Amino acid sequence: MTKETKATPFPSILAPAGNKASFLAALAAGADAVYCGLKSFSARMEAKNFTINDLIPLTQLAHDRNVKVYVALNSILKPDDLNIAGKILDQLNRYVKPDALIIQDLALVQLAGQTGFAGELHLSTLANVSFQGALKLIKKKLGVDKVVIPRELSIDEIKHMASACPKGLGLEIFVHGALCYGVSGRCYWSSFLGGKSGLRGRCVQPCRRFYTQKGQTRRFFSCQDLSLDVLAKVLLSIPEICTWKIEGRKKGPHYVFHTVKAYKLLRDHGKDPGMKKTALDLLANALGRTGTHYYFLPQRPQNPINIDAQTGSGLLVGKIQGAKQKPYIIPRQSLMPGDILRLGYEDDSWHCIYKIPKYIPKRGRIYIKLSSARKPKQGVPVFLTDRREKWLEEKLSGLEDMLTKIPETDAASSTFNAKLPAKLPSGYIAKKRNKSFELHVDRKSGTGGQKGITGVWMFPEGKYKPSKRLESKLWWWLPPVVWPEDETKVKQQIDIAIKNGGRNFVLNSSWQIAFFANAKGLNLWAGPFCNTANAMAITTLLNFGFSGAIVSPELDRHDFLQLPENSPLPLGIVISGNWPLSISRILSDKFKTDTTFTSPKGEHCWVKKYGSDFWVYPNWKLDISSKKDELKKAGYLMFVNLIEPAPAKVKMKKRPGLWNWDLKLK
Repeated sequence: MTKETKATPFPSILAPAGNKASFLAALAAGADAVYCGLKSFSARMEAKNFTINDLIPLTQLAHDRNVKVYVALNSILKPDDLNIAGKILDQLNRYVKPDALIIQDLALVQLAGQTGFAGELHLSTLANVSFQGALKLIKKKLGVDKVVIPRELSIDEIKHMASACPKGLGLEIFVHGALCYGVSGRCYWSSFLGGKSGLRGRCVQPCRRFYTQKGQTRRFFSCQDLSLDVLAKVLLSIPEICTWKIEGRKKGPHYVFHTVKAYKLLRDHGKDPGMKKTALDLLANALGRTGTHYYFLPQRPQNPINIDAQTGSGLLVGKIQGAKQKPYIIPRQSLMPGDILRLGYEDDSWHCIYKIPKYIPKRGRIYIKLSSARKPKQGVPVFLTDRREKWLEEKLSGLEDMLTKIPETDAASSTFNAKLPAKLPSGYIAKKRNKSFELHVDRKSGTGGQKGITGVWMFPEGKYKPSKRLESKLWWWLPPVVWPEDETKVKQQIDIAIKNGGRNFVLNSSWQIAFFANAKGLNLWAGPFCNTANAMAITTLLNFGFSGAIVSPELDRHDFLQLPENSPLPLGIVISGNWPLSISRILSDKFKTDTTFTSPKGEHCWVKKYGSDFWVYPNWKLDISSKKDELKKAGYLMFVNLIEPAPAKVKMKKRPGLWNWDLKLK
């Protein structure tokens, strides 16, 4: 097979692949790179994903066609995951030879070094690199090659990020695909309600469900898809944007082919009106949700939440009509033999898949034959989720033939064993155990009403006047997200706090240590929103200059108890308080903050705005305070209590609040 030698166009088009057919569709469409996940440690575990042996011939076929392959290992790693992840990385490096890894957990940087991984390292959007000052730190301390920036950024904010991008670091931006309600890396909704962590790729998408507020039952948090379409041409003037990324590892080959083709046309022929129209037609028929430009144009923002629109995955083609005994649909467009329909939403327990047996013209009629247990009600929406046109099947079949000619290779098992970091000196925990302390974190400074030590949240719009008695003892908590528009304000507040004697700071993003580059003698702790869950990640925090770390509160008992003995830093843990289900930059204009809303299961929650973001809270607290003695014995030194004022009409419920303590975090 002759290897193509032409240079990759700039920026490159990065296509998703959750299965072999979608991978081949990306190649057929002419993608410059394909990203995919494995059966473990991928942020899209609901996709079929790949084994090592699956990826060996697929990657060779891609490389033969001058297409790069990126493998997503973008899950947070628990303590017991380090060796497993290292072995997988060793096998990838020896047998698959991908061009890059997409990661969020800081431990993967060290594991890549230990295994001698030869490809690039790309920081996932889950790593939440949201402000300019983080980029220089990331390049200097981690040496990564690309950063995937948040989808919430406007073009002006993207330009600010690009202007701060150091040499040797590229930026990757999403141009198309599904939007999460929560900021990437700052959503715990799925985990809090059932142990399936979005940070580990197992999100059950609670934001897509129906919720009720003031008598209205709507999908108040369900977003339309991102689609920059013709606006993507603006990105061509920013050289630091080296990759246009298409979301969709749970999508089929039809979607992948159409979106890749569309963005190639917009990149290469965006000034040609005919080509632009063709590209828009391709996107309109890609079988995604209705598209939105989101906040890309700050002067013309588009809220992606439209409670009056359908936001089910796939293309809405009609609704169920007729009696329950003989349901039918009249499609809004022609349906082809083999088309895959989904009746209802994915969160409907009875939803089902139906394969079209024959051609149905637009406005024709097709009766849906289902078992009696799955007969949907009249008015239920029907979505076209995948289509296999004959010409596309022929393209995929041709690539499949090429794939069969590549000799089979079975990856041998790996003997790799991770080199864990040096632990704290012997006896350190025992000496410090009697000096453990509780930290009560409030929204107002200077309260001093709790036993123990006082902490206060720091927000861009805040005006803090703590008493002189508290100034040097106060623990300042930085927000979980700092957007480009807030960076200067946050830095100014930090400088004022330091000038007035502040010495203790909790940083809720690892990159926020960039705000303290020239400060000396400070006590800087990584906060719980850093999602720290293993000793290797803690070592990276130590190398950054942190004094301690508050571990991820979504871990389970087994993980909590083994972390201190392997940690190179003192550890803290959140033992009680109102923990947010999600933090978002958006809210439906039909939704009220500070007002109770109810889930389909009767759970009561509310939304509060702090700074630029909306925090979603449940009306019961995280509470593992009964486990304090056990945690103290394990070696934790700081015990955090988060104090969140609930709206007047919200009634807090008494629930166990153990989160994942008694579960095995998935």
